[in-house]
Amino acid sequence: MAVVLRLQRIGKRTQPHYRIVAIEKSSGPHGQPLEIVGHYNPKATKDKEKVTINAERVDRWVKNGAKASDTVGTLIARARKAEKAAAAPK
Repeated sequence: MAVVLRLQRIGKRTQPHYRIVAIEKSSGPHGQPLEIVGHYNPKATKDKEKVTINAERVDRWVKNGAKASDTVGTLIARARKAEKAAAAPK
């Protein structure tokens, strides 16, 4: 069973919203995910609102062999960068 982390589109035609899901590679775009590990809203104004991930769950899936798609890998890096920026003292 090959598991991948990828985007699953939800939302209306002009209001895209995506789930970041752990899903079997052979499942189609609307297949049943194994787990929802985050959300991506491309229409949000701030990076903190655009990407929301559960870092513990993402790390667990990657540790167990799941591969992230190129887009999801970029979004995870962006979310972690935003977390570090928010946690850094000013």
